[in-house]
Amino acid sequence: MEITFLGTSSMVPTKERNTQAIYLEYKGEGFLIDCGEGTQRQMNIAGIKRNKVRKILISHWHGDHVSGLIGLIQTIGNIEGDQEITLYGPKGTKECMDHLMHSCIFENKLTLSIIELDINNLSTVHETDEYKIEAIPLEHSVPSLGYSFTEKERRKINMAKANKLGLKEGPFIGKLSQGKEVTFKGKKITPDDVSTILPSKKTAFILDTQICENSMILAKDADLLITESSFASALKEKAEEYKHLTAGDAALIANNANVKKLILTHLSQRYKTPEEILHDAQTTFPNVEVAFDFMKVNI
Repeated sequence: MEITFLGTSSMVPTKERNTQAIYLEYKGEGFLIDCGEGTQRQMNIAGIKRNKVRKILISHWHGDHVSGLIGLIQTIGNIEGDQEITLYGPKGTKECMDHLMHSCIFENKLTLSIIELDINNLSTVHETDEYKIEAIPLEHSVPSLGYSFTEKERRKINMAKANKLGLKEGPFIGKLSQGKEVTFKGKKITPDDVSTILPSKKTAFILDTQICENSMILAKDADLLITESSFASALKEKAEEYKHLTAGDAALIANNANVKKLILTHLSQRYKTPEEILHDAQTTFPNVEVAFDFMKVNI
């Protein structure tokens, strides 16, 4: 799983920071969390193929989080082959997307499925054998969602051990990796004989909210928490006015939710360097970084 920060500014882009977008790739499948203005150009610079995007997770419908959608949809639609994208968003997403798709003239060539999440608590919105995506409502000035991506625990085959038992790549290895016992040359082989269990890995995304109970619920036990940090604690009143998090708030969430690592994004344009935001968070939660455009993280 690799995460690329495509935009780390808040409402106003700067020379160093584009508006909000995060790209997550898992085994060749692309997930885009928000899509601010200029996101597809940021993808070009980062060397990310736009046709890998299969799911778009919209936190809320403020312009700095969605203004890049129409261009991205148009570009992906022009790529050869049948392109399909599923877009998730909070209550009101279907109406907003309808307006957006009629905001300019173009031929939509891709299959776009829109799933509006009118939910009240932590909910699984998509799940496969390998991962699940959860969403939860947060508290912002408009309907807003936080998301988490969890890679499920899985077995990793130790091929050296398997080879000693005469096993090679094939159906026996496949069954063992699924946790099933096999019989090979008259001998029973259990999954534990040739494999180990890799624990699940969870990444949580909290974008635009004031501190609330649901932010703690979403972040609980995350290996990585990526959260907005529009202001330092010195501007706590401004953060509360606009229903945003300070760096101190983000650190408090990480600390109380037993998070392993914290990365801060969505910085106000007033912060020319990240030091004040970083030091503010470090007073509560030491394992923290401030994201920058094109930063990559492997989970």
